[in-house]
Amino acid sequence: MNSNTNSNETVMSTVWQECLKIISHKVNSQSFKTWFEPIKQKKFEASVLELEVPSLFFYEWVEEHYANILNEAVLAVLGVNGKISFTINSELEDSIKEDEINNTQILPNTNIKLSATPTSGLSEVFSYKDDNGFKPINSGLNQKNTFENFIKGESNQLARAAALAVANNPGGTQFNPLVIYGDVGLGKTHLIQAIGNHALSTGKVKRVGYVTSEIFTLEFVDAIQNDNMNQFSNYYRKMDILIVDDIQFFTGREKTQDHFFHTFNALHQIGKQIVLSSDRPVKELKGLNERLISRFQSGLTADIQPPDLETRTAILKKKSLDNGIELQQDILEFIALNVKSNIRELEGCLISLLAHSSIQSREIDLNLAKEVVRSIV
Repeated sequence: MNSNTNSNETVMSTVWQECLKIISHKVNSQSFKTWFEPIKQKKFEASVLELEVPSLFFYEWVEEHYANILNEAVLAVLGVNGKISFTINSELEDSIKEDEINNTQILPNTNIKLSATPTSGLSEVFSYKDDNGFKPINSGLNQKNTFENFIKGESNQLARAAALAVANNPGGTQFNPLVIYGDVGLGKTHLIQAIGNHALSTGKVKRVGYVTSEIFTLEFVDAIQNDNMNQFSNYYRKMDILIVDDIQFFTGREKTQDHFFHTFNALHQIGKQIVLSSDRPVKELKGLNERLISRFQSGLTADIQPPDLETRTAILKKKSLDNGIELQQDILEFIALNVKSNIRELEGCLISLLAHSSIQSREIDLNLAKEVVRSIV
């Protein structure tokens, strides 16, 4: 019995290693290091090899460029009955349907498939009730948006500190509402979602709802058309924390503003937390009702500025490690020196660097970084 157990463990530990040996002869060394070494084996049973990849972007890249090579390796090692299933690491479990991940199978000569969770609409969130009223099936939060993953710097120090205070004591601080504003791509969505994720994970609250102002407006219109206003109102008024992103899109939408005003008041009066984000200060939101502006300014407004050099470098390092790549310090600093506008552009530059390296079969060095940055900036 012990002999069989040891034998099974040996098979488990060598299946992916045998696949890697085959793959290493089919791709260049840089592509192998970039796209295959970070893949980890989770388990092997019933001819199914379960592998874990570090991110959704990583998975999609492997799917698009290396599916045939993977299939050939599995066919060689496991035979015609061999299958692969992929999972994304736990930080992205909220972005992917877990049952679809676990059931994803790749047979030889077939494509890899993995589907993301669609945005939940009224028909979904109102289909589930408990004794206390309506509660959401999906909070709308992306679980990778946490305080731990948010790089702190001078440019976001106040906003992050306020967000953490709210997450630790929802509705119990003077920061209610908390409004975080800043230009595009500076991490507003990450920070406001981190509040919800932290409050849920620490048991501070039971219900968190994240929604963009545009989705709120669309749901409001849908509720009117389908005579669902009571359910729509009850749903949002049952939240312990309501997070609304991009409130600048409320401007000019009078009926939506009026309904949100009453939702805001109902939540605020019973001590529930409201968190908002905007691309500019509330007082500059033209076309927004004066009474809403007054409510939004009654708590704390904190801004996020473009990150400084040190913060940009730290962000790049964190993002590259999340994708299973460790870049040299001179490459990180070069990109951070030249890409200054926002975090999304930094991420785009990093992805472009990885793509160029793989497609052109080149080592990731300072010369390649210069070419990529020149094409972006």
